[in-house]
Amino acid sequence: MLDIRFIRENPDLVQRTAQQKRLELSVTDLLDWDQKRRDLLKQIEDLRADRNRLTHAIATNIQQGQPTSTEPLKEQVRQINQQLTLHESALTQANDECEHRMISVPNIVSPDTPVGRDDTDNVEIRRVGTPPVFAFETLDHVQLGERHDLIDIPRGVKAAGSRNYFLKGAGLYLHLAVQRLALDLLTKYGFTAMDVPVMVRPEALTKTGFFPTGADQTFEITGEDKWLVGTSEVSLVSYYSDEIVDVTEPIRLAGMSACFRKEIGSAGRDVRGLYRVHQFAKVEQVVLCANNAEISEQILQEITGHAEEILQLLELPYRVMSVCTGDMSQKTYKQYDIETWMPSRQAYGETHSSSNVLDFQARRSNIRYRDADGKLQFCHTLNNTAVASPRILIPLLENHQHEDGSIYIPKALRPYMGGMQRLIPTTQQ
Repeated sequence: MLDIRFIRENPDLVQRTAQQKRLELSVTDLLDWDQKRRDLLKQIEDLRADRNRLTHAIATNIQQGQPTSTEPLKEQVRQINQQLTLHESALTQANDECEHRMISVPNIVSPDTPVGRDDTDNVEIRRVGTPPVFAFETLDHVQLGERHDLIDIPRGVKAAGSRNYFLKGAGLYLHLAVQRLALDLLTKYGFTAMDVPVMVRPEALTKTGFFPTGADQTFEITGEDKWLVGTSEVSLVSYYSDEIVDVTEPIRLAGMSACFRKEIGSAGRDVRGLYRVHQFAKVEQVVLCANNAEISEQILQEITGHAEEILQLLELPYRVMSVCTGDMSQKTYKQYDIETWMPSRQAYGETHSSSNVLDFQARRSNIRYRDADGKLQFCHTLNNTAVASPRILIPLLENHQHEDGSIYIPKALRPYMGGMQRLIPTTQQ
């Protein structure tokens, strides 16, 4: 949420940002309602002042033994009360109209965010590693999963419908291993590891900026007024909702959780395998820091670097993309996506995302701290996908396959795989 004063002072910037993010919003309409609200507040204050003055005059007249002279004054008070009832009702409507529009106002974007319509307009920042060149006919992750008895998608669909799967044996251990690798790395960097609620109230999603724009991607638990989160960012930020925190040192949190996503709008896209599924697991970085653009920019680079380090430990080639305006969410100020090379696609596929949200979430969630002068300020919040599985299994299996059908296990994962150096195919071919 933006400060209404900022919107009043920068209406063109806010309207332009909404258009660039492809969001429906009329800033003029919002400010009209805001002005009505302010006018009504002033009128109500004036009427209450008049009523207080008249009430005092009535009391004075009674004390002075002039009760008959109070009747005209009492009539004026009755008329003022009638006006107040009408004005207060109008104010309630104006407040509701303002709130309804404010919830749709997007965060502004950083000066170095590229302007574009969708992910095809994202800008590559750097590449790390070289995609492998195979001297044999490669298998995709589904074929590798079947060969090694790691993945069973047909039975996942039978049990739970499309975009579902079972992970089996070493497939499950790989899934857990990448999460433990990420969690241990973040713990080394001072993050507090947390297991979080994955069922939350709708206000938690609103306060963190996932509602209303992301409601169509979120699973509702019917009859419970609860929703399943698509990222532990929701729970981690909500952990401090309505609190005054100490950010002398940034608060670094690492949430490990199951996540759920409808994937509406992706029909026909990435339907094979594990790229777009309804249930997955993530280790998420969330940081709360002082309301200082230089500090939050530094932390954005830091948490992006952690995700890159994990990919380097997994020995996978990747590239970092600066996300354009049209591919950003309502809440985001600046975003990087990391895309990892996936041989079956002959392209890089998104596996990680890093965002600086400035104080957008903290305003909605009412998370504040006291600055050096003791004044309350809203925090900046940031988030990053340290690792998401099973999507990360796609490049992990495909890039590390050998001609004999075996799959190389990166050294960093071996401690979590019982020291296993490679997966041996169940059926030699």
